[in-house]
Amino acid sequence: MERINGIDILFQDESIVVVDKPHDLLSVPGKGPDNKDCVVSRLQQRFPTIRIVHRLDCATSGVMVLALDADSHRHLSRQFQERQTHKVYVAKVYGQPSDNQGQVELPLRCDWENRPKQMVDWEQGKHALTHWYVLSRDSESARIKLTPITGRSHQLRVHMLAMGHPILGDRFYASGKALNCSPRLLLHAQLLELSHPITEKRQAFQSICPF
Repeated sequence: MERINGIDILFQDESIVVVDKPHDLLSVPGKGPDNKDCVVSRLQQRFPTIRIVHRLDCATSGVMVLALDADSHRHLSRQFQERQTHKVYVAKVYGQPSDNQGQVELPLRCDWENRPKQMVDWEQGKHALTHWYVLSRDSESARIKLTPITGRSHQLRVHMLAMGHPILGDRFYASGKALNCSPRLLLHAQLLELSHPITEKRQAFQSICPF
């Protein structure tokens, strides 16, 4: 596996690059000179035409796809907008869900006074749906597979918080033991399935969960 500026390349051809994003790295540049380091800037020297298609939160690790030309970018962007991709995440959450599986369907919007945090809002929020499944349990936490049907900002983090089980190490939404028991957010994009923009072949890309 090739590694460029600390980022593992999972797949590349003339149209796309699939990477394993490290945690605590921005997907795109943020505001100000101190926030220029990101996935795009690290890959631009090797892939000067690289274009962002979707984002992972800075604190989240895992699979990301980027486009290398305008046509591929349009094709991939449409798949994300029309929910034609399939995404699976793994998280460790605080406490024990009462069931082994279920779904959270709560509308979300930006919490403008506390940006970039998001919040549940039944009047102004946008529809958001997450399926979840418990993979294993230990004394204080549960390992959960998360399948977002929609792609709202911070969706998985807010939906788990709303269940009463914040993701471990979440500096935005967790507190007390849930925050302090991990130095990083324990949320990882494990699988991304999409149609290749040129061949139309369905492809699945995976990254081993690091926690």
